[in-house]
Amino acid sequence: MTSTPGLAPARERAARLLLAAFALATAVDLVALLAGAHAPHTVAKPLLMPLLAGYVAVRRGPRLLTAALLFGWGGDVLLLLHADVAFLAGMGSFAAGHVCYLVLFKRHGTARARGRLLAAAYGVALVTTVALLWPDLPADMRGPVAGYSLLLTAMAYGSSRLGRTAGWGGALFLLSDTLIATGVADWPQLPRPDFWVMLTYLAAQYLLARGALGALGAPSAPAAAYGERNPSLT
Repeated sequence: MTSTPGLAPARERAARLLLAAFALATAVDLVALLAGAHAPHTVAKPLLMPLLAGYVAVRRGPRLLTAALLFGWGGDVLLLLHADVAFLAGMGSFAAGHVCYLVLFKRHGTARARGRLLAAAYGVALVTTVALLWPDLPADMRGPVAGYSLLLTAMAYGSSRLGRTAGWGGALFLLSDTLIATGVADWPQLPRPDFWVMLTYLAAQYLLARGALGALGAPSAPAAAYGERNPSLT
């Protein structure tokens, strides 16, 4: 197989290995969630974002992107603890990641056509979702959820500044965390709700990373091992 332009052979091999490992960990995690197997999920979930962050680092991606993914890792680990204080701390870690994304989009993104229309759509989605969830959220969670939702929606909207791939990543991140919020509000859930949360979350993080690397012109390893064959998964 030929080398990828702009990426040294050793880095190309490392990028391929990290992306393949991320794909494998993703498969293990999602299958475990479908099967209701807690132990494999507990092992696989903390590996996901470090592998994706490592891939970004090997590709010489921006540090803000790596930081956003690692803050996502912090949130992933904290949410494994299933405690209220851990949930709030995890939300804070994800919020820090969204701030990193927002700064990244501001520094390197460009305004897109129909940006105002997209902003209006995200604004309507934010207000509607918070208004519907509000009565069913625990009283001590309403403020944090509303504030986090505002930041998350801003990140989702801002992701479009890096192009369509990153824009879809931002939208899926919003969907994933909305699914979590419906669980906090004790709304009826889809079968295996954790599977759908992780599926959309992993897709979001991968698409954000891939979109950012593409928009910033980072040297890329071919995506045959992952991603282009199934862009809905991450």
